Amino acid sequence: MKTAAATFEWGDELPRLEGERLVLRQMRESDAEDVFAIFGDDEVIRYWSSPAHGSIDDARELISDTRKQFEARTMFEWGAALKENDRVIATFSLLNVDMPHRRAEVGYALNREYWGGGYATEGFDLLVAFAFGPLNLHRLEADVHPENAGSFRLLEKNGFKQEGYLRERWHHLGRIEDGVYLGLLRPEWLALKGIE
Repeated sequence: MKTAAATFEWGDELPRLEGERLVLRQMRESDAEDVFAIFGDDEVIRYWSSPAHGSIDDARELISDTRKQFEARTMFEWGAALKENDRVIATFSLLNVDMPHRRAEVGYALNREYWGGGYATEGFDLLVAFAFGPLNLHRLEADVHPENAGSFRLLEKNGFKQEGYLRERWHHLGRIEDGVYLGLLRPEWLALKGIE
């Protein structure tokens, strides 16, 4: 039986995805300060499923884990670097990748300094195009906190539809939180983008 890892022949690095202002690339240890600026910010991870990073070592561990999970082909997590200076300002992820069923979950986090600048939209477009293009997935899913208006705007603008409300799904920072499930099918995305 062919393993998921053998399905992809891209070598040791995540495929590089290039947009107008951003490059989605494999994160490196030298990106640890930038990653900590994202995941060490309580406001950025307010709707996340884990607490903010307490130190730069947490960021280094995240970077190491993303490489291991890419090698296992269970998660693809890119650092979104500005073309002008190679600074990582966001991460975009395909997680819980299930190749037999051609589906994955999307995730993203953007440095608060860059909120409202269209960077989440640009990076997310690259992520979805890769998922439905080279990766040949059929379905993408997102689990969103009910109060995360920014994520709902981004997902719904990209064709995601609400499919379910999951009560008391997350235990986060001493609170029990609900989740809203959204989904996008490849034919819906192709129609949205006008691709035949």
